[in-house]
Amino acid sequence: MPDTSKTIALISGANKGIGLEIARQLGQRGLTVLLGARDPERGQNAAAKLAGDRLDVRFVELDLGRRETIAAASAWIAAGFGKLDILVNNAGIADPADGLPGTADIEAVQRIMQTNFLGALAVAQGMLPLLRKSPAGRIVNVSSGLGSLTFNRDFASQFADVKLIGYCASKAAVNMLTVHLAYELRDTPIKVNSADPGYTTTDLNGHRGFQTVEQGAAEAIRLAFLPADGPTGSFSATAGPEPW
Repeated sequence: MPDTSKTIALISGANKGIGLEIARQLGQRGLTVLLGARDPERGQNAAAKLAGDRLDVRFVELDLGRRETIAAASAWIAAGFGKLDILVNNAGIADPADGLPGTADIEAVQRIMQTNFLGALAVAQGMLPLLRKSPAGRIVNVSSGLGSLTFNRDFASQFADVKLIGYCASKAAVNMLTVHLAYELRDTPIKVNSADPGYTTTDLNGHRGFQTVEQGAAEAIRLAFLPADGPTGSFSATAGPEPW
């Protein structure tokens, strides 16, 4: 019989960066953390490192480009735990061939959308039956301020010159997923929200960010533990609500 007494969290793209830090902090809170990664060796090494700190962290293969891994992960979680309490859709990519609409490589844009948006949608669909079995399921979609239409049209904003049609559109699509999924689940205890981690130093941006991974993980962690009267369908950073 599955052990349903534990709080179970799944994080995609968790073998490094913000995802790894989210896994660490959830583990430190006593959760059973399922560290999702597409590369088994890197994922197992990351999980083993956290397990070495006496955290209950286990690797699960989760390649957003291979739907069979999502189905297999869902079946494994169902057999071992019977439910899923927290899903953090963190996995995401950027591509150097991305850029302005007039010059961006279409195949690069397609790759970004496939992972960042369609991958998040596929994982949410695959895990939804398990989240419905949780008394208080939480879905956190890791978005970006670059997914805000308001910020993108403000030519005086801090990141006004960062115009990456693939990446920005993918995060705007993630925000739409948040809104639509929150609506679909409005009559359930499940809450769905988007987290803007801020400009965090990770491999994704060549370590040019000015925040630490601890700071970048903070809003996703907060949203993962929202109380019953917390928001759903929101988009926020640690400083507060973000404009769509």
